[in-house]
Amino acid sequence: MKFYNREKEISLLREVAENATSSAQMTFMVGRRRIGKTSLMLEVFKAENYVYLFIARKNEAVLCNELISEIQLKLDLPIYGEIKSFKQVFQILMDYSRRHSFTLIIDEFQELQNINPSIYSDMQHIWDSTKEKSKINLLVCGSIYSMMTRIFENSKEPLFGRATQRIHLKPFNIHCLKQILGEQYPTYTAEDLLAFYLFTGGVAKYVELIIQAKAFTKEAIIDVVLAENSIFLDEGKNVLIEELGKEYGNYFSILSLIASGKTSRVEIESIMEMQTGGFLKRLESEYYLVKRIRPILAKPNTRKLKYAIEDNFLSFWFRFIFKNKSAVEMGNLSYIKEVLERDYKTYSGLILEKYFTEKLSQEKKYNQVGRYWEKANQNEIDIVAVNDIEKKVVFAEVKRQKGNISLSKLKTKSLKLQQQFNGYTFSFKALSLEDM
Repeated sequence: MKFYNREKEISLLREVAENATSSAQMTFMVGRRRIGKTSLMLEVFKAENYVYLFIARKNEAVLCNELISEIQLKLDLPIYGEIKSFKQVFQILMDYSRRHSFTLIIDEFQELQNINPSIYSDMQHIWDSTKEKSKINLLVCGSIYSMMTRIFENSKEPLFGRATQRIHLKPFNIHCLKQILGEQYPTYTAEDLLAFYLFTGGVAKYVELIIQAKAFTKEAIIDVVLAENSIFLDEGKNVLIEELGKEYGNYFSILSLIASGKTSRVEIESIMEMQTGGFLKRLESEYYLVKRIRPILAKPNTRKLKYAIEDNFLSFWFRFIFKNKSAVEMGNLSYIKEVLERDYKTYSGLILEKYFTEKLSQEKKYNQVGRYWEKANQNEIDIVAVNDIEKKVVFAEVKRQKGNISLSKLKTKSLKLQQQFNGYTFSFKALSLEDM
């Protein structure tokens, strides 16, 4: 699959590399597993003088022996004596960068913590003492989001404040997904596009796997995702267990409930019979897996809160795979398909709402795009988009079929909210599959 949609990141990485020819640069890149961090860096620097070091969790001396072999191969740099610590490896590279400008990519950077916790302090001392005369372009990335942000953004950590650039790599947006699907399968339907968005969420690896399988229709995508030995079946565990740590069981239960429509803290706690405030806070602010949703214009301290899983694929995985893990473990994937087929219209309708919310946000016409509901979930409105400069508000109802939308009911539901927009003009939209 060709390279898509990273123009801004590519431009920034090249600008940083240019700056590194005169002064040392340190960039850290974050983003969920499978998002394409490594592919992006190798794509940008494939024609440049670079060293790529992958940090595997193993004995430090063994790892360093492997890294030194890679460095000698790429830089034609003679290295003498036994190198048994990462501190020595980094010192060699920083000394080399005084004479030569080059790019150093360190992948799975957070694993150094498990190999030797003192490495980050060693790197800090070497960086601080060498950077003024160095011409290194240091790029580090890792697949455990919380650890990577803590390493560089926690004021108690040695490398806090050392990075000169931060890149948060996000999923492909809907414009890019339409481009990819259109190039591969020009006759795709809205149903196909919705399925492509629902199952991949714009995550580069999932998009690549679907394209490689030539699964361009809703039915074909489902067959690939729920195939025997499909990597998608264990993907939620593979992506999250290490991230969430030893309490992953409680986190998984919460995420499964949210994915199944239990979106308020009260609902979650009534089922789990335990306090979940701390778990929800960490899922939002530390792991970036869920977000709090409050009615548009609601005060920040409102209790009318709902939670949503940010990642489309993980939402699907917790709703259909994890919830039915017994059937998966028995190899009864036909059962999962039956459940998915039964619930697909309802579930995909919710994802369609997210699609249009993202679409309106990306149009850059509005300063607020959100949902609205009143006490006891009365007068729910799927999308409210506000432009405070032009004093315009768009109210939108989203359903799979346009014929199921009543604009007159939408207008009635919005009456109370309209009162908070004195002097604004209002428009009402019916958004469905045909508007994708």
